[in-house]
Amino acid sequence: MFKLSRLLMAGLSFAAMMGAVGPVSAESLADAISMAYANNPTLQRARAQQRATDETYVQARAGLGPTVDASASTDYTDYDQDFVGTRSTTALNLSANQTLFASGGLSASVKAAEADVRSGREDLRAVEAQVLSDVISVYTAVRRDQEALRIGKENYDVLKRQLDETQARFDVGELTRTDVAQSQARLAASSASLARAQAQLDVSRAQYVAIVGQAPVALDAPPPLPNLPATFDLALDRAEGNNPQLNAAKWAEAAARARVSLAKSGLGPRVTLGAGYGASAPTDDFKNLDSRDAATATLRFTVPLFSAGYNSSRVRQAAEGHNAQKITVELARRSVVQDVSSTWANMTAARSATLANQEQVRAAQVAAEGVKYEQQVGLRTNIEVLNAEQELRSAQLALIDAQRAEYVAASQLLGVMGDLNATTLTPGVEAYDPVKNFDSVKRKGFTPFEPVIRVLDGTADSSGEIVTTRRQ
Repeated sequence: MFKLSRLLMAGLSFAAMMGAVGPVSAESLADAISMAYANNPTLQRARAQQRATDETYVQARAGLGPTVDASASTDYTDYDQDFVGTRSTTALNLSANQTLFASGGLSASVKAAEADVRSGREDLRAVEAQVLSDVISVYTAVRRDQEALRIGKENYDVLKRQLDETQARFDVGELTRTDVAQSQARLAASSASLARAQAQLDVSRAQYVAIVGQAPVALDAPPPLPNLPATFDLALDRAEGNNPQLNAAKWAEAAARARVSLAKSGLGPRVTLGAGYGASAPTDDFKNLDSRDAATATLRFTVPLFSAGYNSSRVRQAAEGHNAQKITVELARRSVVQDVSSTWANMTAARSATLANQEQVRAAQVAAEGVKYEQQVGLRTNIEVLNAEQELRSAQLALIDAQRAEYVAASQLLGVMGDLNATTLTPGVEAYDPVKNFDSVKRKGFTPFEPVIRVLDGTADSSGEIVTTRRQ
């Protein structure tokens, strides 16, 4: 936290210094996105969590292979002094076990883990989209606040000149003290507004540091966003097939379905093949193992007969968990429809507001100039000039708010559609691929027995193939 504070203060001080001495190299939205994509801690944490989820597949797949254990022990018995014989014995044991059939439990466990991994990838996409949305939001907020500060400074300068002119005309008797007081009041209000604008800019800069990782200095105008849909129906269709939260819910439902089969496997038989070798001898004569070693092989068939309701309860629990997850999919689908509708409405409303505010600024500019000229020839009062200047400033601020709102709403729409990603916004960026890590670990500990066991155990797996909408 202290390091971040020092970074922020240093960045803001540097920005102020550079603004005083001259222009600096500009930073683009693509630069900000690239930096956040590589260094944002929220995104880095989500990637680490996904890599941890990848390991659950390895752990589930390990059930298809054998287990081999070795053990050694030494025992000592303290007999009375008349005892003649071995007091200490050392034993070595080596055992191997391979599950051949688990009523579909092994296969279902692997399917559930694979679905969890795929659900996690969609969650990672959602986090990435949220981080990029935050970058766009704070980037445009800084630009808006910089522009608001510029407008505030221009307004202050105009009102200062207006006060000087009013004071001069008052001195020669053309205006009253009331006119001077009105100009003084508007100038004081402008000064307070200027302080608020500076404070708001500092707040946005702080948010920029927290998300992007460095303080903003000079920001370029953001480029047009790619892949914006032409109609609401196109946006909705794309979101229903590509929204990361919806796809994550579908994969989670597939995992829950597989866990129902996993729970049911506890009611069925289990076949296990075991082999072992053991040797024991007096500790002081362990080399002599000729008659004290033994090798065993066991084929074990077990069927649960009674578990006091435990296995049946697990099945019911898994079934209700699956029902809940199916409802979650429907909730996610409805949320997608709601999000597309709201972001589309916000985007179209802001677009209309931008066009209207542009016309308002043009008309207010003409009005302010006209009222100023008419005051000079005695047709307008001082308060009318001040009101015209205030209306112009309000129109300018409304315009930059509407422009930012339109851009942010459009980025949010892309996020709901599943199209807000670094490769789309910044072509050429080195994309993080979660599949690469999964491919590197998924066959760790692989044994040649696994394909055979998967086929044998899969004959009893009732979960079926895991199928869901793939990301296009």
